[in-house]
Amino acid sequence: MSGGRKMVQKRRFMDDFYFLEDERVRQFLIVGKEEALLIDTGFEDSHVYDVVRSITELPVRVLMTHGDRDHAGGLKDFGACQIHKGDWNLIPEGIHTEPLREGDIFHCGSYTLEVVEIPGHTYGSVAFVEWEKKLLLPGDSVQKDGPIYMFGEHRNLDRYIESLKKLQGLADRVETVLPCHHDCPITPDYIGKNLQDAEAMKNGMLSGKKHPHLPCATYHGRWTEFYYTDYVSE
Repeated sequence: MSGGRKMVQKRRFMDDFYFLEDERVRQFLIVGKEEALLIDTGFEDSHVYDVVRSITELPVRVLMTHGDRDHAGGLKDFGACQIHKGDWNLIPEGIHTEPLREGDIFHCGSYTLEVVEIPGHTYGSVAFVEWEKKLLLPGDSVQKDGPIYMFGEHRNLDRYIESLKKLQGLADRVETVLPCHHDCPITPDYIGKNLQDAEAMKNGMLSGKKHPHLPCATYHGRWTEFYYTDYVSE
């Protein structure tokens, strides 16, 4: 979630499905026949809107995995989004918001996305699943290596662990996981790896070291690094 402007690059992943990434955060664009779906909008200085318009002139429906500023910063260029109500307080003023709920379905071209609520990383975090193509878009909740941010008032470790258990129950129905940070794509086994490390952190099995700049500690699990509030050592 660090700043420092980078040029957003577009990368075609599948038919009519693009990664938009700038080494800090990743967005996803699906282009249909009548509209496009954009998953997240990047930092304000990412200028994702310009990259989207270099790909399609279709109307764009913006769906949000969650409301952190590295995902919602570009909303001013789109003016509206759909996001879980748990994160409405994170969205900049002046943006028209509509709710996302468990089980909501979005069709775009040959893709069908279903919303799965996964609170914890933020209270309004959601994932999107494309069942036929066996794709999981988990926002920031599943990553290879991390760091996964788990400090601040709008995060909850217990709910995060429960959400990872929920996703683990779906893991045998997906083949490809598309995180918003770090390596992408990754395999579904990272759901279980993140879960094991999160549980180890909760149970006091990992030692925290005070972060040099952020108001948190760093915890290194076997597979995952977390930034979390409750550190136990300097």
